[in-house]
Amino acid sequence: MDRPIGTYLRLGIVHFMAFPGLVGTGGPWEETVRYIALDPSFDAIEITHIEDSKVRERVRDLIRLARLSVAYGAHPDILGRGLNINSLDEDERTRACALLKNHLDEAIYMGAESLVVLSGKDPGSEKRSEAVKALIKSLGELCAYSVKKAGPKIVVETFDSDVDKCCLLGPSSLGKEVAEQVGKEYDNFGLLVDLSHIPLLKESPKEALIPVKEYLTGVHLGNAVMDPGYSGYGDNHPIFGTPGSVNDVPEVAEFLRTLLEIDFLDEKQRPIVSFEIKPMEGQDPLVIIANAKRVLQRAWNMV
Repeated sequence: MDRPIGTYLRLGIVHFMAFPGLVGTGGPWEETVRYIALDPSFDAIEITHIEDSKVRERVRDLIRLARLSVAYGAHPDILGRGLNINSLDEDERTRACALLKNHLDEAIYMGAESLVVLSGKDPGSEKRSEAVKALIKSLGELCAYSVKKAGPKIVVETFDSDVDKCCLLGPSSLGKEVAEQVGKEYDNFGLLVDLSHIPLLKESPKEALIPVKEYLTGVHLGNAVMDPGYSGYGDNHPIFGTPGSVNDVPEVAEFLRTLLEIDFLDEKQRPIVSFEIKPMEGQDPLVIIANAKRVLQRAWNMV
């Protein structure tokens, strides 16, 4: 494309994946957020729970000062605690929703425009329809809570269903079904599709994006290793070009091309499109971020 990529999107980064040592610790939150704040390539940052309220306030102020858009991902707590918003155990489902409402309160405090969650485990074909009903119920509760608080959109990210995270949501066909049901009652709901999860779901960009284009709120740019003989196998978001991985410049270009075709990338809305990359052992987070930006620019030049 002749026009800069920033014309069509707000480039972001999933901060807690690029700096994974921070989650659950009192690590250098401010220092690492400042790296992003000082980089004019980025217009957005995706953050998660910060335990220390004083650090949380300083991070919020730093993000505001840098004029970064904010998304809030509850993934570390959901995965760390095994929260399941599609549990068939009503007490477990209710507890998961209650904890996510706490995250929603923090997202509001941080000025986030979306709260991103993921579904629980796929219980298998016999119980899947009941789990889908439970998921729709939970997402509706979160949407209603956010409306009451004048809060952000509730966004659910689709994950692999049978390789690593083994989530209910899941294939694009099921994502569309859930979005249609939640969308009947709430207009503050959306879906997020991650390039790294597309091969894990055995879908193409078109198969993953076209069915849900009406509900697509955000996307992530990431990579996956599909060969179990290589380090990083599964849903571990290694940097582009990692041995045994499936996404690099051509795949990013195809993904961007599809996003343009479905009118997701837009000069007026400029949706958040974030890198979700994680350093492997011995890798410098700042170097992998630079790698991702180079890959994106080369891919954009091919679109």
